[in-house]
Amino acid sequence: MSRTANVVVVGAGIAGVSTAYELTVKHGVGNVVIVDPRPPMSLTSDKSTECYRNWWPNLPMVGLMSRSIDLLETMAAESGNSFALNRRGYLFVSGDEETFHRMVEDAHHTSTLGAGPVRFHPGPISYRSSPPEGFIGAPEGADILVGAAEVLDHFPYVTPQVVGAIHVRRAGWFSAQQLGAWMLDQSKDRGLEFVVDEVSGIDVSAGAIRSVSLASGDEIATEVVIDAAGPMAGRVAALAGVDLPLFSELHIKVAYRDHLGVVPRDAPMVIWSDTQHLDWTAEEREALAEQGRDELLGEMPIFCHFRPEGGEGSPYLLGLWEYHGLVQEPSWPLPEDLLYPEVVVRGLTTMVPGFDVYRERLPQSVVDGGYYTKTTENRPLVGPAGPSGFNLMAGLSGFGVMVAAGAADLVAKHVTGTELPPYSDAFLLERYDDADYLASIAGPTGQL
Repeated sequence: MSRTANVVVVGAGIAGVSTAYELTVKHGVGNVVIVDPRPPMSLTSDKSTECYRNWWPNLPMVGLMSRSIDLLETMAAESGNSFALNRRGYLFVSGDEETFHRMVEDAHHTSTLGAGPVRFHPGPISYRSSPPEGFIGAPEGADILVGAAEVLDHFPYVTPQVVGAIHVRRAGWFSAQQLGAWMLDQSKDRGLEFVVDEVSGIDVSAGAIRSVSLASGDEIATEVVIDAAGPMAGRVAALAGVDLPLFSELHIKVAYRDHLGVVPRDAPMVIWSDTQHLDWTAEEREALAEQGRDELLGEMPIFCHFRPEGGEGSPYLLGLWEYHGLVQEPSWPLPEDLLYPEVVVRGLTTMVPGFDVYRERLPQSVVDGGYYTKTTENRPLVGPAGPSGFNLMAGLSGFGVMVAAGAADLVAKHVTGTELPPYSDAFLLERYDDADYLASIAGPTGQL
């Protein structure tokens, strides 16, 4: 069967759903079709930690993320905050003086990029706690808490070995599933159609998109295709003759039942910013070595972190620590790591000693995850690439949920010919043709 569409969006994760919403609701584009063989938001978008922040080490990412958060807050207001957007913040904690000094320097730099003011505590301005729910009236920028006494005064569950912490304020989390469902409802009211199928070919003639072929044998005639296929974005782009500089890293997380109430339900996302060594016993070290798990025996990486999950009555926490470093072609089911819940608990205990009660008897836990599909410098690919009419909404890495609104806004402006924001060129595929840019991307990426 052959049909036509003004725009075909490939992929129904948060990237594709956000793109369809921008096109249909915000720009009034009719006859938009999303194609995906899976239910919406079911591959990687529902495996996210669902967090967001405007705190990034370079100007384009601060600009794009700030725009994305503006849009999230607008949608929260329009929907009655149906997706529970909060501004609990990210609390970066360190027990090392040198590391904390670097963190403070980085905070000043990020502040100059437009991420908000920096406030020191103790200091002339009193520290304000984040509201447990909602975001209206919450502080922006970052609060720097200097010394163990100051940190423990506000976060008494943190280790007394802490030397300082930075509380990033325009940050928090929300329900990506609820946001996606709300955007889909709004888009369907404007004529969006969802086709359960797989894109198997993209016809390009005279340098322009002509049609999309589906695995079922159907065809959609169109002049605009947006590749929002998440971990499969590279495969979709290849169908249009476009080679994307993407790779995929395995990232998993664990949900714990904190039945002993080690941390309060109104805690922010709390992140240990130091490397550490896990205190295995001699017998445990020998067993791990026999299992070939040498990566758990030496220095472990930074950014072991957690946040509360669910409402006030929920006992769950999400724990995350990326120590695998596994780069591979996306495949399912994901590789298993049966030790992951125990390793994360041990890592979190360094930062929050109260977690030690779970080391001998792990709480009920569930592990899931997905892939961070990313560019080398960890910036997304958004906008036109290759043949006329082909557009990217790809490389959203581990920040897809937080950046999707802003990136969708950007790609929709490209498609509709609307005035572009000043950061738009920073996310085009053609940036890799610039030798100066290639020389500049060896710096920090800003990924947790």
